[in-house]
Amino acid sequence: MALEFGIDTFGDVTWDAAGNDLPQGQVIRNVIKEGILADRVGIDVYGIGEHHRPDFAVSAIEPVLAAIAAQTSKIKLTSAVTVLSSDDPIRVFQRFSTIQAISNGRAEITLGRGSFTESFPLFGYDLADYEMLFEEKFDLFKRLTTEEKVSWSGRHRPPLKAQTVYPRPERPIPVWVGVGGSPDSVVRAATNDVSMTLAIIGGSPVRFKPFADLYRDIRDRMSAPQLPIGCHSPGHIADTDAEARERYFEGYRIMHQRIGQSRGWPPLTREAFEREVDHGALFVGSPETVAQKIAATVAVLGLNRFDLKISSGPVPHEALMDTIRLYGEEVAPRVREILAKG
Repeated sequence: MALEFGIDTFGDVTWDAAGNDLPQGQVIRNVIKEGILADRVGIDVYGIGEHHRPDFAVSAIEPVLAAIAAQTSKIKLTSAVTVLSSDDPIRVFQRFSTIQAISNGRAEITLGRGSFTESFPLFGYDLADYEMLFEEKFDLFKRLTTEEKVSWSGRHRPPLKAQTVYPRPERPIPVWVGVGGSPDSVVRAATNDVSMTLAIIGGSPVRFKPFADLYRDIRDRMSAPQLPIGCHSPGHIADTDAEARERYFEGYRIMHQRIGQSRGWPPLTREAFEREVDHGALFVGSPETVAQKIAATVAVLGLNRFDLKISSGPVPHEALMDTIRLYGEEVAPRVREILAKG
């Protein structure tokens, strides 16, 4: 399996030149521009994450992906992630089948429970059912992707009896499961014949090697073919290491503070940020620095895809465009060169 390079964004509300928040509508239009640029510079995959908070502009992934699909020709388009637990699997399937049609077969989907819980009360779900909701809805969604006539019953939606859901995709939609820190999620992905992407957002990426090894071991024990393993990590690229760190830090600190207020995190210090860049999950620096770190991560985890999550709080759209350009034109080719040399 060839190594693929992706860009992920959560559509964070960004600043204008005066340091003011952009309107959410403008942020969404900028996300579309970022996806179009990613296609032009040869990036393989573009993913958008779903959130329901004031600091993120994208709550409905699919219309944004459809807009990008209509203006691109090669790049794969996916979610990063779809919070299936608080959505209807049938509607999710229909929306991504529609993107599959618009893009002529370039749609994918990454399913997850979501690390944010705002969607549960918004759509009338009880957080006490957090695990059950995902298990049940994942089972239904998987059947929709593999069976034309589906018979199914569960607790959280009406049953289906030999029901066909339209539009039918002309080719299967690749399904990934996002995995944070749960071996159970690894087992679910491996035993259900879906690819796995590791959300590596803090600490050394090496910590996730047991998860990658477990996934491959399960597939071997099943005598099943290996499927792609990817990872998703935050980062930022500029011409020099110093510029990248300086341009990224303030937005990352603000994002950390906003999320940390509800999770009891201590304030982020510059020292902690620098440690995470040097030794952890932040891929921040010049093209050469980021390429070396990606190559090392790909090698140790045996990855088939690396997704750089570029949005980070109010880091401006123009800086994100620079990152996309450098990632596609300089980082990706350099990573392939490093890995080819062993």
